[in-house]
Amino acid sequence: MLIKSSNTGFIHPVSSDITPQAIYEQRREWLRVMAGGVAGAALAGWAGRDALAQASAAVARPGKLAALPGGRSNFPGAVTMEKLTDYKDASTYNNFYEFGTDKSDPARNAHTLKVSPWTVEVEGAVRKPGKYALEDLLKISAMEERIYRLRCVEGWSMVIPWVGYSLSELIKRVEPLGNARFVEFVPLAHPKTMPFVGSRVLDWPYVEGLRMDEAMNPLTLLAFGMYGEVLPNQNGAPVRLVVPWKYGFKSAKSLVKIRFTEKEPATAWNKAAAQEYGFYSNVNPNVDHPRWSQATERRIGEDGLFAKKRKTLMFNGYEAQVGQMYAGMDLKKNY
Repeated sequence: MLIKSSNTGFIHPVSSDITPQAIYEQRREWLRVMAGGVAGAALAGWAGRDALAQASAAVARPGKLAALPGGRSNFPGAVTMEKLTDYKDASTYNNFYEFGTDKSDPARNAHTLKVSPWTVEVEGAVRKPGKYALEDLLKISAMEERIYRLRCVEGWSMVIPWVGYSLSELIKRVEPLGNARFVEFVPLAHPKTMPFVGSRVLDWPYVEGLRMDEAMNPLTLLAFGMYGEVLPNQNGAPVRLVVPWKYGFKSAKSLVKIRFTEKEPATAWNKAAAQEYGFYSNVNPNVDHPRWSQATERRIGEDGLFAKKRKTLMFNGYEAQVGQMYAGMDLKKNY
């Protein structure tokens, strides 16, 4: 059901403002928002935790997401036995150009992002367009934990347990029309809360896109959390895309609009440097970036500076789940 945005939702307080009382009030507000919903039932057993005992952890990390209905996903490819990247590394080594171009900039600057209230508008070639408040999105499907590899075009990688559900659940609800061949994703671009929006690095907002079959693939995740907690601002709060077989920049953060189109969307990095960043951007060790090889990668937090790099896997290791979508395509031309 679509409802108007309320003045409640995820709250990511500035660290300097946190006191035990503030944390307690934050969690009560979160519970009030979710009351009566699927997530509300999951959070009920968590409500009585001692706020004082959690204060120190909350300074460095956002409020806890309780155990979610459905638990860990058993969809093929959604779980790996690889060692998880440490939370500290995953939340402090980020690409989020709205908050700066250095990997440490987002963690330092993203406290200015205001994530409540939050709505995501669905428009374009669909039978049921509309605006979804964050709490509406949370109720669409039971959430799962999915452990996905993330491979970035610069040659580094991570293994992160994301919390969310398949984007296809939302797509089925809005009923795309027959001419909807692509899905465009539009993140927030707010200069007052995102200090690098307006810089000459990119043409803002940071638009990304997928072909319809890619968007409908069960691996494509609409993510609300990671490591069992709400997303930190620097990781794309309060809702983002995760497309694990593509380079990380395809997974748009802080989404405010999802648009269904007949024509291929003009995406941010493709507009900025088409010879380097193609529309598909599948992880492919056989197609080099014009300025470096993509054949190997460095796992953040695991390898020393001079340690041997890992071989990059085709489609980031998800070839069995997604390879059929590109059968017959020239993956050097459609890079």
